[in-house]
Amino acid sequence: MRPVIIGMSCGTSYPDPNRALFLGKSLDYGEQRLSAALARAGALPFLLPVLPDTSMLVALVERVDALVLSGGSDVAPGVYGEAPLRPEWAGDPARDAYEQALLGAALAQGKPVLGVCRGVQLLNAALGGSLYQDIGFQVPGALVHRDAARYDDNEHTVRLHEESWLAPLYEAREILVNSVHHQAIKALAPGLRACAWAPDGIVEAAADERRDIYGVQWHPEWLDPESPHYARRAVGDPIFAAFIARVRVRAGLG
Repeated sequence: MRPVIIGMSCGTSYPDPNRALFLGKSLDYGEQRLSAALARAGALPFLLPVLPDTSMLVALVERVDALVLSGGSDVAPGVYGEAPLRPEWAGDPARDAYEQALLGAALAQGKPVLGVCRGVQLLNAALGGSLYQDIGFQVPGALVHRDAARYDDNEHTVRLHEESWLAPLYEAREILVNSVHHQAIKALAPGLRACAWAPDGIVEAAADERRDIYGVQWHPEWLDPESPHYARRAVGDPIFAAFIARVRVRAGLG
């Protein structure tokens, strides 16, 4: 039985005059813990490079069983028809275009999709929903969802929808997760439904289970035995295992 082949979207490090290595060059990159989590779940992860020819991105997606949209930079407000409220929230339009091409190909080919952090935001925006450009600025009384100093030490609970794909993965209906985002789902895209919420009402997971489209706002790949918080936070591996299991069914791999 062959392994499930997962295509992962990458981030781009743009030319930086302060970077001695590959001076003046753009670099495509992936985060190692995400690759490791997918591998633990039984998948063979591949990083999908940024290519200017959209037809080549479509061809890349044809060669994988599913797509994972990874975390990273802000989604540009233009994706959901808004202008940036502040210059620093302008996002990364080039990455948005690249990932929208991957997503469009995956949906057209009937491939499952999992969005992680930025990934669920891109999913929602690309499918017709909207985002809060900054939770602290736009949501009065919201929790601190991103603390730059604490980074993934920042945490809060999430309440799972009892009929969602996430609920069977955990014994409790409320789990403790990391939180490193300042953008979030505002209006859900048509076809998506909320699967988890933070205590302040922010949507923390969404899915269209009929089409095998899933997304979580936290980083489950950082909730593994290597994490210093492993003993008390919800383990992230069941999320990847459940996704891979659904990919196997969709791809006819048994």
